[in-house]
Amino acid sequence: MIQLGATSPLDNVSYEDLYARWEKGNWRATELDFTVDKEQWETQFSDLERAAALWNYSLFFWGEDAVADGLSPYIGAAPLEEQKYFLATQQVDEARHAVFFKRFMTEVAGVGGSSTGDALTAIKPQLTWGFTKVFDRLELMSEELRRDRSITKLAQAITLYHIVIEATLAQPGQHFITSYLEDRKLLPGFREGMENVATDEQRHIGFGVKMLSDLRKMDPDVPAAVADLLREVIPWTASVLIPPNWDERYIECFGFTMADIGEEGATSLETKLRTAGMPIDGLPGPPIFAISGTPRERAIIGKRMVKAGYLGEKLGPPSTEREDMRLLFEAVASGLDVSKSPGSGTIQWDFPDAEPWHVVVDNGSTRAEPGRVTDPTVTLRARFEDFVDVTSKRVDPRRLALRGGLRPSGDVRWLWRARRMFPS
Repeated sequence: MIQLGATSPLDNVSYEDLYARWEKGNWRATELDFTVDKEQWETQFSDLERAAALWNYSLFFWGEDAVADGLSPYIGAAPLEEQKYFLATQQVDEARHAVFFKRFMTEVAGVGGSSTGDALTAIKPQLTWGFTKVFDRLELMSEELRRDRSITKLAQAITLYHIVIEATLAQPGQHFITSYLEDRKLLPGFREGMENVATDEQRHIGFGVKMLSDLRKMDPDVPAAVADLLREVIPWTASVLIPPNWDERYIECFGFTMADIGEEGATSLETKLRTAGMPIDGLPGPPIFAISGTPRERAIIGKRMVKAGYLGEKLGPPSTEREDMRLLFEAVASGLDVSKSPGSGTIQWDFPDAEPWHVVVDNGSTRAEPGRVTDPTVTLRARFEDFVDVTSKRVDPRRLALRGGLRPSGDVRWLWRARRMFPS
C-alpha cells in the first residue's frame, strides 16, 4: 500500500541544494576538444562500430533537443518558485547536451550541415519506432500541461520526463556508452562530455523523484495518474532500442546485450518509483507490467514479444508459434485487475488463423491455457491478428466489434461487468 504521509530520505534533500549543485557543476560543451576523437573515429572503429555508435548517439542527440524544447510548460506548472528555478537550470542543461551531441555529429562523424536543424534532419532516419512514440508523447504532454496545470497532470509529466525518459531510458544508455569508451580508452573528448551529461542527468533524476514524492503528498490521486501514464508508455519502451534490421551486433559489438540494458532500465524505474513513495506493484489499477518476473526476465520476454509482433511497430502478421502465444496470453492474464471481476469466469478466444486459448479468471489463481473449454463464460471470436492489434493498442476493441471483427457470445452481461478488469 502507498502511505501518503510516510517520511522519505528525499525530505532531507532541498530544491535549493539541487540548484547549488548545478552552479558548482557547470561545464562548457563548446570547449571540448574532439581532435583525438576524430582520428580515433576514423582509425579505431570498424565500419560496424561506427554505424552502431552513430545510431546510438543519434537517439541521444534527438532526445536532448526534444527535451530542451519541451520543458517550458513544466516550469510554468511547478507550484514552488524553487522548483521553477531548478527546472530553468535543467532546460539550460538540455540545450548544452544538444550542443555537445551536435558538435560530435558534425565535427567527428561528419553528419549534417552547419546548423543544428541540418544535423537533426540528417539523423532522423536513425530513430526507432519506440523512440518516436515516447517522444511524440512527450510533445503531447507539454501541450497538455500548458492547458492543465493540475497536480495530477504535472505528476504524469514528471513521470514521463524524469522517470521514464531520463531514468529508465537515458541513464542505462549513458552507462552503456561511457563503459565501453572507458574500457577501450576511446574518444576522450566525447567521453568527457558524456560523463558531464551523466552527472547532469543524475541531478535531474534526483529532482524528478523528489518532486514526484512531494506531488504525491499534495494530492491522493497522484498514484492513479502515474499508473495510467505508465500503462500507456511502458509497452513502447521495449521497442526504443531495437537496432536496425534487428542486427543485435549494433549493441553486442560494444560488450552489452539488449537484455543488459533492458534490465538496468527496468530496475531503475522500480527504484525511482519506490523512492518516490509509489512502489510499482502498489500502484492502483491493473498491473503496470503485464509480464511477470525479474527485471531481466521481463526484458528478455519483452524483446521476444516485440519480435513476435505482439508489441511495438506492426511489420506483418504476428507469430502463431505455441511458445510465443503462451507468453502473450500469460501477459493478458497477468494484466487483468481481478479485483474488478464480477466473479469467477472463463474467457475463451477462438481464432480462424491460430489455435484457441482461454483465460480462467479467479482471484488468486487466474491463468491462461491453450485449447477450448467445454462451457466458457464468454467466447470471443476474432482473427488472431486483430486480437493482437487490440492487445497492443493499435486497434480500439469497440471499433473492431462495430465492424464485426470481434464477436462475443455467452454471458455477455458478465463480460460487460468485467470490462473494468482490462487495462484502459
